[in-house]
Amino acid sequence: MRYDDITGLIGDTPLLRLDPAVHGLGEVELYAKLESCNPFGSVKDRVAWGMIADDIDDIAERGQTLIEASSGNTAKALRILGARRGIGLHAITNRIKVEEVRDLLQLLGTRIEELPGLSECPDPTTPNDVYSVIETTMAKSPGAYRHPSQYTNEKNIDAHYRGTGREIHDDLAAAGLRADYLIGGLGTTGSTRGTATFLREHNPALRTIAVVSQRSDFIPGIRSEAEMWDVGLFRPDFYDRIVTVDSAQAIESTLELATGYGILAGPTSGAAYAAALEVLRERPPGSPPAVAVLIVCDRIEPYLSYIRKRRPDLFGRTAAAAPPSPAELDAVTRLSPRQLRELDATARATVVDTRGAMAYRIGHIPGAINIRDDQLDDMFAHGVPFSRSRPVVFVCPVGDLSLRFAALAARAGYDAASLDGGVLAWRDAGFDLESAAPRG
Repeated sequence: MRYDDITGLIGDTPLLRLDPAVHGLGEVELYAKLESCNPFGSVKDRVAWGMIADDIDDIAERGQTLIEASSGNTAKALRILGARRGIGLHAITNRIKVEEVRDLLQLLGTRIEELPGLSECPDPTTPNDVYSVIETTMAKSPGAYRHPSQYTNEKNIDAHYRGTGREIHDDLAAAGLRADYLIGGLGTTGSTRGTATFLREHNPALRTIAVVSQRSDFIPGIRSEAEMWDVGLFRPDFYDRIVTVDSAQAIESTLELATGYGILAGPTSGAAYAAALEVLRERPPGSPPAVAVLIVCDRIEPYLSYIRKRRPDLFGRTAAAAPPSPAELDAVTRLSPRQLRELDATARATVVDTRGAMAYRIGHIPGAINIRDDQLDDMFAHGVPFSRSRPVVFVCPVGDLSLRFAALAARAGYDAASLDGGVLAWRDAGFDLESAAPRG
């Protein structure tokens, strides 16, 4: 097919029937909507173009720069689309955790502003969030920026209503079918809300399944359920069910998509596939035939370092730093704030605060040292540098992420524990927090 403009390739992505011999779901036709086939490689191509298409001439004429909260696919698409008209992109993000993604954005000429002091764990104790930084940046330079605002912009939803949902319906209808289930990951929620809204017009009984990550885990492209409350488009009652998937499940399912169906999809798509199998396998025997569609968001190539970090065994490397199992997490000693204070008084525990630098400086448990979560990940990959002569207690904002590090330390033979409820629980218990002097 011949095209005159790259935007003509956005949308109309394939709908692939997944081989029942692989998934083994009786009486279920499972399809994958391959949004990875968009020209820049992801579902966000639709969103980016949908948000700026009507305004791109005005943005170019005014000499404005796009500014967006994105650490990945949306930033990539906005940068490419804008660059064709001489429009720059200022991407602001907590932290880009996948090195290939950062490399590509830099290669494309994106101005990246990371807030490296922020922890991977959502932290209500720090005021320095991405959205306030965007507001401050725009206020300092009135008229210089245009903010598409993917987390609040209804055009995000509309792009999938007019595009993804319509395409799925039309392709299924041509085969005499209609969707009974839609499964997709939650980031901005635009893809699931827009697609499901269209499909419900043709099948009000459609079940919409949302996929989130565990609070103490990280899957690129989706959030934990707790983090979703920061997303302006999120409507929890829109979904029939919200399924939590961990990174281990996502990676295993990513591999099955590749080797079972030939789909080179990223971990978010793996998470959606894992959730689809979980939900559809729960259908009672004798249930009527059903059609389910999962959204394949992007491709696997940008996430090789992410997979290598969590599954080094797949690359012929040691698995010493593999994520802790559910059993290891359950076995972690959880200390109350009072128990930690008593332990510190008697055994001089090493207290490791995993939060970002700003939150640590504002207030931390007296005597705690600050090693941010991503730095700890690297340490665990090369050996744990703490003394074995005293207990090690890991602390995060609310007690989720610290469980993972305590489990990893226990695996390495340390007397390790996690502060239950995190720094917030310590503060709420009435115990003092210590402030650190700002760096000069």
